[in-house]
Amino acid sequence: MKIFVTGGGGYVGTRLVEDLLDDGFEVMVYDAFFFGNFLPFGHKNLEIVKGDLRDSELLVQSIPIGSTVIHLACISNDASFQLNPDLSTSVNYDAFSILLEACKARNIKRFIYASTSSVYGVSDEPEITETHSLKPITLYNKYKALCEPILLEFAKDNFEATIFRPATVCGYSKRMRFDLSVNVLTASALFKNRITIFGGSQLRPNLHILDYIRLVKLLLVSDECVGEIFNAGDQNLSILEIGNLVKDTLGGLEKKYKDIELATEHSDDIRSYHINSDKIKNLLNFAPIFDIEHAVLEIYTAFKDNRFPLGMDNMLYHNVKTLKTNNIE
Repeated sequence: MKIFVTGGGGYVGTRLVEDLLDDGFEVMVYDAFFFGNFLPFGHKNLEIVKGDLRDSELLVQSIPIGSTVIHLACISNDASFQLNPDLSTSVNYDAFSILLEACKARNIKRFIYASTSSVYGVSDEPEITETHSLKPITLYNKYKALCEPILLEFAKDNFEATIFRPATVCGYSKRMRFDLSVNVLTASALFKNRITIFGGSQLRPNLHILDYIRLVKLLLVSDECVGEIFNAGDQNLSILEIGNLVKDTLGGLEKKYKDIELATEHSDDIRSYHINSDKIKNLLNFAPIFDIEHAVLEIYTAFKDNRFPLGMDNMLYHNVKTLKTNNIE
């Protein structure tokens, strides 16, 4: 099986591609590499195309005929509202149809789409299932939501489509991000000896990057996933609860973190929801096996190994900062 991964140079993509290569898959990555390239150059089963999703000619030339597509590429995350809205519109929405048409031209059989659980916006319901109404509140989750029905309508004849809505991802990657809740709270403790809570009451489901990878690999081969939409998350906690969990986990590793300060700051990010992931457990027998504590341990270990030499505030660890600084359009 040859795998075509859009956004394979991103936070999740980098670690996913390495895992796919370890499993013996042939992988082609299509990515603009706005944040650098941390993929294993020279690997015999890896091809890399530096390209923009909006370049329809390059895209259709690049997709291997009959391959499986994993679509991760997008302007992420919810803070992308700070950018020129035309960028999010053209990449996250307009380019989606371009990609689907390219897949049709290249006889693609299976298409796996990474949506997001933030399509639910704000909800105080205790268990949000896949049938819950979508109430996106930023361009990022708005366009993720709008692309879902486009894909399902496109999925006819021999074209198999699956959509999953991952929770907020956490854990270590060579293309690290410190603009995700667990990651940034852990980094704040490690680099600044304090944990800064942005807001606090918002509920967030979480998904370890290794469970994200396990899920994608399952969707590559499962017959039961075709035409389905799945929530994927675990440990639905408030941001404040996550902060305390980070503190307790680090405190168990080093005494100096036991009494670390928890400071609260205002946040414009009001997303709050509690997702239910029973469907994917019941239909595909998938459940997360890695937790927030494991993600904190991974980041702690990488910090001790000096794998974040630029410091947590460097723009390369923050999607929106990088895009704004480099005037990406």
